[in-house]
Amino acid sequence: MPGRALIERRPWLLASIVLAIAYFLLEGSRLPGLYLIALKGLPVALLAVYALLRHQGVDGRMIAGVMAIGAAGDVAMELDLMAGGAAFACAHLLAIALFMKHRRERITTSQRLFGLALLLVTPVIAWSLPAERATAPLVAAYALVLGAMAGAAWTSAFPRYRVGLGAVLFAVSDLLIFARLGPWADSAVPGWTIWPAYYTAQFLICTGVVQTLRRWSLAK
Repeated sequence: MPGRALIERRPWLLASIVLAIAYFLLEGSRLPGLYLIALKGLPVALLAVYALLRHQGVDGRMIAGVMAIGAAGDVAMELDLMAGGAAFACAHLLAIALFMKHRRERITTSQRLFGLALLLVTPVIAWSLPAERATAPLVAAYALVLGAMAGAAWTSAFPRYRVGLGAVLFAVSDLLIFARLGPWADSAVPGWTIWPAYYTAQFLICTGVVQTLRRWSLAK
C-alpha cells in the first residue's frame, strides 16, 4: 500500500515497522539495556493493537493474543530464556487453535505433505543443533509446537504466501537461534538474519490473518 495510505489508515503498522527497524539498528549499541528490551517488545505489541482495532471478533482477539504473547516473549527472552520459550510456546498453541479453526476445505497432497514435513522436520533439525546436548530434548519439544504451528498455518484457509510463509519464516528464525547455540556459534549470519526473519514472520502472519478475516466478514 502507498506510504500515505499507510500513515493515514494504518498508523499502528507504520509505527511497528519503524520500531522494528530501530531495534535492528540499535541492537548491540550503547542504548541502556532496559530501553533496548522495551524497544524489542514494542513492534509486535503494536501488531497486537492493529489486530484488535481492525477486527473486533473472536478470531481478531485470538490473533491479537498471539501477537501480544509473542511481544511478551520478546521481552522475556532477554531476561530468562526458559520464560521466553514458554511464552512463545503458548503463542504457538493459540495460533494453532486459530489455524485449525479455519482449516482449508481442500488440501492437496503436496500441501498436506509439506505441512507434515514442517511438523516433523522442524523438531528433528532443532534437536540436532545445540552443542550442549542436555538441552536438545527441551529444544526439540519447543520446536515440535513450532512445527505444528507452521504446519497448521500452511494448511489453513489463510493465504499460504502470507500467513503460511510467515509461519515458515518464524520456524527459520528460531532454527537460527538454535544454530547459534551450536554449529553457528561463531557465525555472524544469525545476528544479521534472526530479527528480520522473525519480525517479517510476525508481520505477515498478523496482517494476513486480519485482512482475510475482514474480507470474510464483508462477504457475509
